[in-house]
Amino acid sequence: MSGFASLRLAFSAAILGALLCAPQAFAQSAAAPAQTITLGPSGLPLPRFVSLKPARVNSRVGPGANYSVNWMYLKAGLPMEVIQEFDTWRRVRDADGSEGWINQSLLSGRRTAIVAPWQRGKGGQVNLLDEPDKDAGVIAIIEPGVIGSIKKCDGQWCEMTFDGHTGWMAQSQVWGAYPGEKFKN
Repeated sequence: MSGFASLRLAFSAAILGALLCAPQAFAQSAAAPAQTITLGPSGLPLPRFVSLKPARVNSRVGPGANYSVNWMYLKAGLPMEVIQEFDTWRRVRDADGSEGWINQSLLSGRRTAIVAPWQRGKGGQVNLLDEPDKDAGVIAIIEPGVIGSIKKCDGQWCEMTFDGHTGWMAQSQVWGAYPGEKFKN
């Protein structure tokens, strides 16, 4: 058998092997979790959602009080996504995508969410329902951009409180809980 013929035979065997193994590889990748959990230096997962404790918080360009302020947040309970940690500083992202560094003492583990911030100013509304079911009764109609407290999320629905009204909202309609995330606040 010539060198070229044996090369073709080896190449054909490799392709056949890849085709036979492809369904197994696909099944393994489909069973893998959607998001891998990475722990930061604090031992807490990254990324994760938190909220602002005080009503006035400076976001800085770097992890320290000597860095200049790039944003000033004026709303206690505003949800933020922690994306990085350095010492006592947390790099956070807000619902609009702005990033900066905030000291951990100004952040709370209490979960809040903003209703459909991507629909602000477009005239849409989101229903707060009395059960986690799209056909459930409406308790309140919430405008995009309103902040509420999350009591729990089951992966598809979040039980939330808005100004004393507690009900259920589709998890896909809030910024403050990851798709498919399950937790109790």
